[in-house]
Amino acid sequence: MIYLLLVIISFVLTFFIKNYAIKKSLVAHVNERSSHTVPIPHGGGIAIAITWFLGIIYLYVNNEIEINLFYALMIGVIISVVSYLDDLFELSAKVRLITQSLVALLGLILLGGLDSISFGLLDIDNFIFTNIFAFFMIIWFINLYNFLDGIDGYAGSEAIFLSLSGFILYGGSHFLILIVAVFGFLIWNWHKAKIFMGDVGSTLLGYNVAIFTIYYANNDNKNLWIWIILFGIFWFDATLTLYRRKINGEKLSQAHKKHAYQRLTQSGWSHSKVTIYSIVINMILFFIVYFFSNIFIAFISSLILLYGIILYVDRQKGFK
Repeated sequence: MIYLLLVIISFVLTFFIKNYAIKKSLVAHVNERSSHTVPIPHGGGIAIAITWFLGIIYLYVNNEIEINLFYALMIGVIISVVSYLDDLFELSAKVRLITQSLVALLGLILLGGLDSISFGLLDIDNFIFTNIFAFFMIIWFINLYNFLDGIDGYAGSEAIFLSLSGFILYGGSHFLILIVAVFGFLIWNWHKAKIFMGDVGSTLLGYNVAIFTIYYANNDNKNLWIWIILFGIFWFDATLTLYRRKINGEKLSQAHKKHAYQRLTQSGWSHSKVTIYSIVINMILFFIVYFFSNIFIAFISSLILLYGIILYVDRQKGFK
């Protein structure tokens, strides 16, 4: 019953936020980074955030979520509030980075840090190294999720995929809460998008993925690689694109439309086609994780798959 109630809350909140944004002209205008052609309301991620936090508070009250995970996830309130202010007023990069660093640090502290990183024959359990890695991973996940939120249904469907995968692999009602929180919004975001989630939604989702990764890696260090594989379609595109732009001598802070999903839409693919194919790729990544007993063979296989996809995208629309 709680899940039905939460999906209704998310759906209704998104509806009202959409109408309010239109009334107040809070729209995402078309610019050099946009993949849409007309101004569209943004801020729908508020509905995701409110529903999500209500849901995990419910789990906490009913003792259905571990305390350290609950408090680490609740730190997401900070990134949500600041990101919404950024949606409204375009905060400076310095303010955003300080906020991201703060939530990364607090989230790590509440989880007790990242215990170890396994490389098969070698496990690294140096507390300083593992937590420096985890700190920057959280910040990168926050930002890359924001980078990859640009077309109808793309970021929302990724969140549902990751949550569903997490539930299948580990159980946990928090995954179901995130599914319904995003699903209520996704109905309005695809197809065609009547509202975008904005930074308030994308940064929260990126933070949640990072917290899940660290939390489950502390239960079993191979889970770090499982989450990296599952999140592959996002981090691989974002990281490779950043590297290519750096090699090209581009100013990395400058807006661009060079991510794989953006280049596919430029080549003539519809937003829905890109999103549907991303879901298919995600299913393949899940099967790799589920059926490959050796996690490092699974990781290498996922890299080969993802790089092959980038080569295909390059043929559709070259990286310039």
